[in-house]
Amino acid sequence: MRSIPARLWALSLLSALLQIVPFPIAGPVPLWRRIFCWFCLTPLLAALLHRDQRGKSLKLLQGTLLGYAQGVLWYAGNCYWIYRTMHLYGDIPRLPSLGILLLFSLYLGLYTALFGSLVTVLGCRYSRNQVLCAVPFLWVAVELARGRITGFPWDLLGYTQIDNLFFTRLAPWTGVMGLSFAVAAGNALWLLRPEMGMKNLSGGGSSGRGHYPSFKFAGAAVAALVAVVATVVTVEGAHSVAEPAPEAATLLQEDLGVGSEASAETESKQQMLASFSQLSRKPTYPITDREHKLYATQLGQPARIIIWPEAPTDFVDTDPMLRNTIGKLAVETKAAVIVNDITLAGYKDGQPRLYNSASFFRPDGSYAGRYDKMHLVPFGEYVPYKPVFFFTGNLLDGLLFVPGVHRTVFMTDAREYGVFICYESIFGDELRHFPMEGAQVLVNISDDGWYGDTSAPWEHLDMVRMRAIENHRWLLRATNTGVTAVIDPQGRVIRTIPRHVRASVQVPFGFCNDITFYSRHGDWFAWLCALVTSMLVLVGERPARPAGSTGS
Repeated sequence: MRSIPARLWALSLLSALLQIVPFPIAGPVPLWRRIFCWFCLTPLLAALLHRDQRGKSLKLLQGTLLGYAQGVLWYAGNCYWIYRTMHLYGDIPRLPSLGILLLFSLYLGLYTALFGSLVTVLGCRYSRNQVLCAVPFLWVAVELARGRITGFPWDLLGYTQIDNLFFTRLAPWTGVMGLSFAVAAGNALWLLRPEMGMKNLSGGGSSGRGHYPSFKFAGAAVAALVAVVATVVTVEGAHSVAEPAPEAATLLQEDLGVGSEASAETESKQQMLASFSQLSRKPTYPITDREHKLYATQLGQPARIIIWPEAPTDFVDTDPMLRNTIGKLAVETKAAVIVNDITLAGYKDGQPRLYNSASFFRPDGSYAGRYDKMHLVPFGEYVPYKPVFFFTGNLLDGLLFVPGVHRTVFMTDAREYGVFICYESIFGDELRHFPMEGAQVLVNISDDGWYGDTSAPWEHLDMVRMRAIENHRWLLRATNTGVTAVIDPQGRVIRTIPRHVRASVQVPFGFCNDITFYSRHGDWFAWLCALVTSMLVLVGERPARPAGSTGS
């Protein structure tokens, strides 16, 4: 096999670094950084479509390795918080924690390796422009594989457009992967050259590639225009406001220590229940003058629902103290209450069967039932391949959860709520079933304290916001350490409170009854891209173009 030129390795690694920039790094993403998504894949594409002086394209293994290098570096940079979570909060030594991050990156990097191999294969069969037109289909097909096979669709490319009110109009139809398609297409545009225009101008003779530079850079000009317009639309959308909502809710942020930080907590269960109940009755976070003007009616009325976050409280579902306290709170406030707790459902092989649950109480104080988390967090709630990762036991503190088996939609006062817990928010094709089962508003309870002050809480927020857009639902989000927020059906954060404070906030929200195309049909668009990709690989093989042809 021919060696891979150093320039191509540099392009691959540059692409990984550029792809890190439009996602959160240590906080919210400044809007100007989102523009990097429109050319972050372009260096990788240029490397994969490279031809040497003899007109030969890359071998399959070469393209696969270039894609793999890009993927490993990107995952290590984008998900660096895994090391911090394992070491600081899981009390795992530095070296094993680093090893987990490395193994994680090496594993998920295989998907970008797959993308590299697909581009390389098509590069040997089709013209450069034809391959570039296929790139968005290939990219989305690989994203679908990552979500379905590995179960980790974290930070798909489309999430970079969460603040773009123009492109997010695709999400209720195609889901987030429709936005990934648009961004990948924008990246391919930089390298696209209109062949027909140059052939016509050259009188149908030789390609005359060097005689028409305006056409050579036509694709780059269009791509630059798309990037600029997308950024302008994003900035304008960030300053728009949502329509007033008719209801009010109270969200709690309990700010309890997690993992190694939990040792500083001295509150008893009774003290926590008393503190959280008081916060529920009297929201502490002040209303700004602007918010008062926009939501004076909603924020001045009693809350319809009170939501406590997922947190390390050790509340047990059947505990009489918990049931009595929450029931009394519901009656006094005349509001429904959602609280996170642990459900003990018998024993198996001498080990307790535990569920991470969300219990629902009606305004009359009665217990309406619970939802058991269906999609558990690897290494946080269970250990995948336990014989291999035996050293992660400290991270779970002996708590091994089992997944729930069905979704639950809660009804009170003729209104229906769909509740999901933490990590489940990244699975759009699963959460779309809540509206299909009648949920008029979505509720997310989460404990992002395990992430610390890294990129992860903000990445998680972006993905939750996309679920609101895809399903056209208001989304009420209560978290342990932040980001606690209310999100409107267009994905905009309407009210939030700072991280790492114990507080409660009253937020406006509304109920929606429409069912979006995505809610009804799920990842149909991604499956279509997978079908197109399969056809391109299996059908229509043809010899590579001569070295002197246009776009080589």
